[in-house]
Amino acid sequence: MLLSVTVALAGTGYGQENYQHDVVIYGGTCAAVIAAVQVKKSGRTVVIVSPDDHLGGLSSGGLGWTDTGNKAVIGGLARDFYHRVWEYYQKPGTWKWQKPEEYGNKGQGTPAMDGDARTMWIFEPSIAEKVFEDYVREFEIPVYRDSWLDRENGVEVKDGKIVSIATLDKKKFSGLIFMDTTYEGDLIASAGVDYHVGREANSVYEEEWNGVQTGVLHHRHHFGAVSKPISPYVDPDDPKSGVLPRISAEDPGVKGEGDHRVQAYCFRMCLSNHPENRIPFPKPEGYDPKQYELMIRIFDAGWRDTFGKFDVIPNHKTDTNNHGPFSTDNIGMNYDYPEASYERRREIIKEHEAYQKGLLYFVANDPRVPKEIQEKMNTWGLPKDEFEDNGNWSHQLYIREARRMIGDFVMTGNELRKKRPTPDSVGMGSYTIDSHNVQRYIKPDGFVQNEGDIGVSTNGPYEIAYGSLTPKKEQCQNLLVPVCVSASHIAFGSIRMEPVFMILGQSAATAAAIALENDQAVQDVDYGALQKRLLADGQVLKYDGPIGRSGHGRGVPSKEIEGIVVDNLKAKLTGNWKGSTSSQKFVDFDYSHDEDARDGKSSATFETAIKEASPYEVMIAYTPNSNRATNVKVSIHHADGVQETTVNQKEKPSHGDLFVPVGTYDFKAGSTAKVVISNEGADGYVVIDAVKWLKQK
Repeated sequence: MLLSVTVALAGTGYGQENYQHDVVIYGGTCAAVIAAVQVKKSGRTVVIVSPDDHLGGLSSGGLGWTDTGNKAVIGGLARDFYHRVWEYYQKPGTWKWQKPEEYGNKGQGTPAMDGDARTMWIFEPSIAEKVFEDYVREFEIPVYRDSWLDRENGVEVKDGKIVSIATLDKKKFSGLIFMDTTYEGDLIASAGVDYHVGREANSVYEEEWNGVQTGVLHHRHHFGAVSKPISPYVDPDDPKSGVLPRISAEDPGVKGEGDHRVQAYCFRMCLSNHPENRIPFPKPEGYDPKQYELMIRIFDAGWRDTFGKFDVIPNHKTDTNNHGPFSTDNIGMNYDYPEASYERRREIIKEHEAYQKGLLYFVANDPRVPKEIQEKMNTWGLPKDEFEDNGNWSHQLYIREARRMIGDFVMTGNELRKKRPTPDSVGMGSYTIDSHNVQRYIKPDGFVQNEGDIGVSTNGPYEIAYGSLTPKKEQCQNLLVPVCVSASHIAFGSIRMEPVFMILGQSAATAAAIALENDQAVQDVDYGALQKRLLADGQVLKYDGPIGRSGHGRGVPSKEIEGIVVDNLKAKLTGNWKGSTSSQKFVDFDYSHDEDARDGKSSATFETAIKEASPYEVMIAYTPNSNRATNVKVSIHHADGVQETTVNQKEKPSHGDLFVPVGTYDFKAGSTAKVVISNEGADGYVVIDAVKWLKQK
């Protein structure tokens, strides 16, 4: 129930209405709505103060091809959201432009419409928004829209607690617990809580994939995917002619070092190819075809995968995402967005919209575009029945990353990849560690390249710590943050998925209810009590089911293998190694390969402490394949020196289909045994999975 109390606020400039609630939620994202529902279910009062008119953020803003990862770890109200979407698609009237059987139940590894689980994972933006509005009506949640936090003077903090927040439309909201559910983290910053913008150096949290990533080409969103190098210059043969638009001439930085840059933003476009529902791509104001010169050079080099991420959603529509070296990601044009004023942010959003609309118009109309690409593009257009109050264009820019809190516990790639345990789980993520490109630069060889795109396996679902939702206690005792969570850049690359934001929104709201009951700081909430309630509400906090991509199950647990086993996840790596689960079988969560680099720059060092002096048989594990190297170099460091040998990884391992022996050697008690595997001189893919030392009688 909304409690509106009229009090004298002389000198504040915020009028006379002070809205008082147990929990005040700032932001209009999916996490905001789910958190508000959970607060009401807990018997407390709540208000959503939303700078947006439309609720749901990206979930209702075009991201209908849900980045689910492993759906088994999506529980609680997040799963209820996808169930409610499913219910809408049981209504014949929802299928306006297409019959359900014509859609074909397309999905991401599992069906889009899961009848057994009564969930729908792929959907139209308008349907998602209806679900969020249904929640608000059903639970009688007061929502103040188009209410922007006064970031300069609107956050009142007293004795380590937020007392109230005020908005630019002269409203004031007092509460006992506050929640920042924005993509930008504006309440965090205004409350004086520590946060980070940009990429940390790998050395900060002892990570592998943070910081500048020059030379790392994980997906096909780079110029290495094109058949020939692309010149960045206006005159391709003359560096003095100037640099083409949307290419930086700055030094990209040193690999692994931190910088101020954030991954690219774009709009997740909803397009339609149904003639009755399609609006031809309009020519945007200020259209400049020179902005897209790089695309012509890519086409001239043979690139034809323009439609690789026109992901099909119901009713002949798409969720269209970035794909390829030059696409919808507006690389390098968002660095100042996280800290920018509202006015500057609006300028950035407008520039992104103009760029993306111009790209569509360019491909559909420029005579230099290959005919087959242009003809197909002109079968698509903006949907008449989506975003009708915004020119049929999404109302939400994809803010993939902005501020990230530095809280009680910082989630890093080490927790996601199971190298370190995660304390006090309040939910799970499972999507690939995924950063989009951060910059487009000129390589030393004079050609253009993108940098920052990362795709690294998390080796199955991972737990998310309660401490990543709470600030440091000395900074604020009554703030919870389920979106701009305390995480490194690279860990946030997986956590930042919409289902996870809903999961964390519910968990934060449950923690708020417990803190209110016990009149305590959010940092002092008893985890046992929180865990019990979360599990009772259907949240998934741990996972022991199948792990791996494409239906592959868990690897052979190292703890079940005789001897001392060191997995590839614990190896010290140099160079470029990519995790995979494509081949069976392997030890623990995955194995890694060098992507057939054949450059001698990649090595993996496996080390273990030897407690008992003895001869040990040394074995290495790998997954065989016809594309593997026949001459993988292996160096075994033992009591009498170093033994060099090679392994043919085309051949099937002889011990349990996992390991192949590389000799028996003496080791001293208290010494460190070491095995180094490298791709020096390799004639194919080099695979690292595990090394085993087996004591001999």
